[in-house]
Amino acid sequence: MAFSDKIPDVAATFRSLLPEPDRPGRVLAAVDRIEASTAADPLLGPLRRAVHTMPADLRDILHGKPLGHPAHPVLVQLPMGTWTSAAVLDMLPGKGTRRGAWLLIALGTAAAAPAALTGWTDWADLRKPQMRVGLVHALANTGALALYTTSLWKRLRGRRMAGKAYGFAGLALVSAGGALGGHLAYRQASGANHAEQVPALADSEWHAIAMLSDLPVGRAVKAEVGDIAVLVVREAGGPVRVLADRCSHMAGPLSEGAVAEGCVVCPWHGSTFRLDDGWNVQGPATAPQPVFETRVVDGRVEARFPEHARKNG
Repeated sequence: MAFSDKIPDVAATFRSLLPEPDRPGRVLAAVDRIEASTAADPLLGPLRRAVHTMPADLRDILHGKPLGHPAHPVLVQLPMGTWTSAAVLDMLPGKGTRRGAWLLIALGTAAAAPAALTGWTDWADLRKPQMRVGLVHALANTGALALYTTSLWKRLRGRRMAGKAYGFAGLALVSAGGALGGHLAYRQASGANHAEQVPALADSEWHAIAMLSDLPVGRAVKAEVGDIAVLVVREAGGPVRVLADRCSHMAGPLSEGAVAEGCVVCPWHGSTFRLDDGWNVQGPATAPQPVFETRVVDGRVEARFPEHARKNG
């Protein structure tokens, strides 16, 4: 047998991981199985309740409300970057590289805690399929953290080769966890602004949505402005408020939520939006809700999206 025959066909192996034209590849199929598996479902409720014991204001900060988008993707850059850089130094000779790798691993290990805390906070306000993938994502990252902690311990005891081995194993595991995080963000749209498309879809025309006399006072009802679903609230004293119906957090139906003190509360995860300007008063939503202008013509309520807020192109 020729030596070349003993070399694995790397290209064929790589192609086997990619999706076929008519079915998903092995990687996507494995993640799809995680989404559908109910094996860990008994843990989801208790873990969610544990996260929700934190004060709401603290959770809003951890969600990233002050940033206007989730904080978790920002914070994971530090441990991922330092651990990857440490792996590069581990492949180079010299005492300076050993010291640098040790410091980078220590920094990444310390930075992992706040990154994990923001991740768990976001995880507790997801749908079940997302929570299942997120739980495996968290377990992979926790395992990677344990490996890097062991790597530090080995290096402190002078066992550099063992420390390197644990470090490379940690990098492999955290990379797998990162891939699942990408699936969560881009395939399952966790953390995305689910109302972002409204300004792009809206036109500048006034649309009739209801007769004023038909609208109950202080209760949300669903209507449409063109092709966009909206919630409509007639407040005591006359003003009519119109917001995009699908919550920016996870597209929950705001028209089914409770209205109180000039706000509407999403029935899915409790995000609270101010009716007059759509501001997200409380999370887990990190983005405000698109709000429409209204007017009453001959007893008929009309609405349009503000021209200055529309997005074209």
